[in-house]
Amino acid sequence: MSLPLHTLAQVEGLGPTPKLLKLLALPEALATELPLNRVAVDLRHPSSGKVLLAALAAADFGAAFGTIDHVPEAREAGLPLIHSLRRGDVAGSGDVVRVESSPGRVGIVHRRGANANTLLLTERCNSLCVMCSQPPRDEDDSWRLAEALDVIPLLDHDIEVLGITGGEPTLLGEGLGRLLEVVRERLPSTRLHILTNGRLFSDPGLVRTVSAGVDAVTWGIPLYAEVARVHDDVVQASGAFDETLEGIHNLAEAGHDVEIRFVAHAMSLPRLPALAEFIWRNLPFSGHVALMGLEPMGYARKNRDRLWVDPADAAATVADAAIYLARRGMPVSIYNVPLCLLPRQAWPLARQSISDWKQDYAAECEGCAVRTACCGFFISADATWRGQRIRPLSAAEMSEASA
Repeated sequence: MSLPLHTLAQVEGLGPTPKLLKLLALPEALATELPLNRVAVDLRHPSSGKVLLAALAAADFGAAFGTIDHVPEAREAGLPLIHSLRRGDVAGSGDVVRVESSPGRVGIVHRRGANANTLLLTERCNSLCVMCSQPPRDEDDSWRLAEALDVIPLLDHDIEVLGITGGEPTLLGEGLGRLLEVVRERLPSTRLHILTNGRLFSDPGLVRTVSAGVDAVTWGIPLYAEVARVHDDVVQASGAFDETLEGIHNLAEAGHDVEIRFVAHAMSLPRLPALAEFIWRNLPFSGHVALMGLEPMGYARKNRDRLWVDPADAAATVADAAIYLARRGMPVSIYNVPLCLLPRQAWPLARQSISDWKQDYAAECEGCAVRTACCGFFISADATWRGQRIRPLSAAEMSEASA
């Protein structure tokens, strides 16, 4: 089962304001170049050994993660202590955590070694997609950008890819440009993958604002049809199709890398064959095309009657479109579709795409020979969303597919 992103805990001596900390075992904490008041020493880690908490407090470490047995010594030393985590495995050495005293809670902002780490910049959006897994909220959440800028210095320098998402990140305007500049300065070898509907990039001025993203960012922009009528209906915004295409071309003209994304459901799936040809003929500069299964969260659950299609039927259409693009030399991947639903020739295009904290497998997956290579399911996808054609695959079938 996947790890959650937060857990309850006892927090002592930290004060009322939530605090961002880098959690490190003692040897790494002593070697870090980070300001020590941004570091929490993980006393639970075997390599931390026996340490005097008064010495940690004197060195100005921000806090310690320990056990209830550390409470008396921590109080005497005046060292903030986080202990009695309800799920002790949620936070580990190398993670960036947000600690709140009231209620006592530890949240994961960045998990070392996770297959997908993302910074949420805003929950505001200028579209209202019928299948949005995280419905937008119209409120001032400018604190999110401030927190993201505070998080970046705490991240490991060897991160290959960092996700940025919303809501709609481009609503931040110059703030998004500033974030890109900070990432390039602090994490020069890290590539950003930013999810955006691309509409505001129809303004060349905004494209210039994010110029720091050239050679450092992949902009993941969705197209749900090759015609405006269907795309605009899916995103529930008149004129969105034209704005998105203009934004894509403006980004590409300025040297940015663009990924075209598509989510399969009953409203979009009938257009996918024509969309694949449209992408090949009109957007051949796309660095990648991602064809995705639906995540049944948020508006997707609310709009099930408009969106649901048997996942096996969706997989067949997605596979055909992916193979069509791949045969024409376009980089393409299939996300969020289990291998047992895909034809064998599409398996090389399928990815283990679901973030580890929301990935799950069905009971039918027990004993499947390709389980370790399969994306599985979103944890939100119960049997009513998975369809009736999930089955374990045998070792013989796996060998046949790779022959």
